[in-house]
Amino acid sequence: MKQPKLAITALAVLSALATTAHAQDGMPITVSGFGTGALTMSNSDQAEFNRVNQASGVTKHARPGVDSNLGIQATAKWSDTVSFTAQGLVRKNGNNDQFGAELAWAFAKFKLNDDFSLRVGRIGLPVYMISDVRNVGYANTMLRPPNEVYRQVTADNADGGDVTYQHSFGDTTVTAQAAVGRTKVRSPGNYYVEFKPVISTQLVVENGPFTYRLGRSQATFGLFDNASLTGLVGTLNKVGLTSVANELKLTDIKGTFTSAGITMDYNNIIGQAEYAKRKTESRLVQDTSSWYVMMGYRYGKFVPYIVHGDVKQDSIRDFASMPTAGPLAALTAGTNAAIKAGLQSTTGIGVRWDFYKSAAFKVQMDRIKTRDGAGYFLNPKPGFAGSTVNVYAAAIDFVF
Repeated sequence: MKQPKLAITALAVLSALATTAHAQDGMPITVSGFGTGALTMSNSDQAEFNRVNQASGVTKHARPGVDSNLGIQATAKWSDTVSFTAQGLVRKNGNNDQFGAELAWAFAKFKLNDDFSLRVGRIGLPVYMISDVRNVGYANTMLRPPNEVYRQVTADNADGGDVTYQHSFGDTTVTAQAAVGRTKVRSPGNYYVEFKPVISTQLVVENGPFTYRLGRSQATFGLFDNASLTGLVGTLNKVGLTSVANELKLTDIKGTFTSAGITMDYNNIIGQAEYAKRKTESRLVQDTSSWYVMMGYRYGKFVPYIVHGDVKQDSIRDFASMPTAGPLAALTAGTNAAIKAGLQSTTGIGVRWDFYKSAAFKVQMDRIKTRDGAGYFLNPKPGFAGSTVNVYAAAIDFVF
């Protein structure tokens, strides 16, 4: 595996360079980390619950892989205006059911003046409200980001750069960010999605207990090495259904993801919400609208909370023009299955307990209702469509 070696090598090189520079020139070095140790299970053995881009999930038997991870970050400060950062992340992600290491971030940051900064290298993409800390459980109230929103875009980072503007106007701080790059995401099933290029922007306004965010990402991308989809499109062309095949683009697909969000921490009342719309040129990557709302209340070191999320498909879910009987009926069924997005809603309750200055214990129960299919569950058995499943998880989040 190349990614673990890449992540470990990058961190080792950075640490070695930073240590040498520190010894010779007194360059400050900061090493920090985060992690989550969790057990997750459901009350069903008819399908597997997972996070985005995981090859397997959990059923009635508790497993650590869905919600557990470990991250290490090193920052070397070359001068008052130049620094270097690398972050390695260990989690279950991609096309196999094993923990693997990846190089999440590796960039040089240049402070241009008091308001502007530039980063070049592998950077996190500002796609969601909590993109920078989506893998840092301790930084979030909920045990995990809601699947309904946070699996609409699979790319976490990109190789490129970004420019950030941040300025305070009295009690209000405004942050604007624009990032551009390219990235390749290896997905379960051993195919990959390549974004080339991806452009992601966001505007964040902080005032007192409230934070408001608007974001928009756009990309040209393609689905590669997916034998089933390639075969499906080829068969449609072969039998003369070229108009349908043309709507199932596999390459040079243009897409956008637009989102708005708000967070609040006021008089012990905690709130967070996001709304997002995904649009693409291909029926294989469906147009969706998704949202969630979370509310909680802080009682000393305890924060009980409730969250509800939902997703719906805005593009068509079947081709009415295709035959439903005769020799092409199976092809119609396969095509319509390929253009259906997972539909589900989740209502969750949980408690966060900050039992230590840098660690928190969380328990969360989600009740997930699927609609017109299996939702986002993996490997559903016959008859699972439309089911309701309870998912249970307990976790310890920590930072160091």
